[in-house]
Amino acid sequence: MTTARLLTCRRSLPLSLMLAVVLLLGGGGVRLHAQTIAVMVNGEPITNFDIEQRAKLGALTAGKAPDRQTVLNELIDEKVKIKEAKKFGVDPGAGDIDQAFGGMAQRMRLSGDQLTKVLEGKGIRPDTLKQRIKADMVWSNLVRGRFKESLQVGEKDVAEKVKESGEAAEAEAFEYRMQPVVLIVPRGAPPAEFDGRRKEAETLRERVTSCEEANTYFKSMRNTAIREIVVKTSADLPQQLRDLLDKTPIGHLTSPEVTKQGIEMVALCGRKATTVDTPKKRETREKMYGQKYEAKSKAYLQEVRKAAMIEYR
Repeated sequence: MTTARLLTCRRSLPLSLMLAVVLLLGGGGVRLHAQTIAVMVNGEPITNFDIEQRAKLGALTAGKAPDRQTVLNELIDEKVKIKEAKKFGVDPGAGDIDQAFGGMAQRMRLSGDQLTKVLEGKGIRPDTLKQRIKADMVWSNLVRGRFKESLQVGEKDVAEKVKESGEAAEAEAFEYRMQPVVLIVPRGAPPAEFDGRRKEAETLRERVTSCEEANTYFKSMRNTAIREIVVKTSADLPQQLRDLLDKTPIGHLTSPEVTKQGIEMVALCGRKATTVDTPKKRETREKMYGQKYEAKSKAYLQEVRKAAMIEYR
């Protein structure tokens, strides 16, 4: 991820239709048998085909196929999660699920269509993954929404936990004021054009000594963009970027980076010490929140699953 990007910034088919799809894909009697119902959860079926599909997905994502009971429990959990979420109005539409599916593909550096082809190449329906995405999405929103107050982590508790780790709670941290800059290079341009703009960027690094100068230069140049000031603390940034900014004098530009947009830099407009947050406090806070969330989620799931009507066939 580039410096500038870091700054400018987780329906089941009807049974008859599923059966038709399976028959069209071939397999005759074997696939027909796979459509038999294994479990009914609150009146909704989980078929042997659903179990096969999820097992294939598990093998693809985890490297080995999970056992049948593990898969079945996962599918049952998803059914009760989605039903419970609907009771509280948490019910994303197909468009929301498709968007999350596309986001997952993007994180894998694929398009949605490419991810679909990868899954289909392994004999997995895209809906199998989308169903898991939906269950995770609604459950996370439900738990965080219903138990918002009890999931909060106090700053005093965070500070005490940090001290227990042996690091001072108020370790040095900074607030940075920055302006991302890009010298645009058209897509498909030859390497020589990138080299030319890089040399141009290096020349500007020697000239620019303030953000006022940076604005004057870059706003008057062709094929160049300078964005609005972005404010981030040390806790918001990865270590590599923090180190880079700490070495950059105020008013100067960071080293140029080659990206899809062209040549990117950051003008450092200000840096001041802050105790509002530190990387260690942020890490500790998120870890403590995660532990609270996992405990609440597990207890809540046990409660709704116990109340569910689960009939094994």
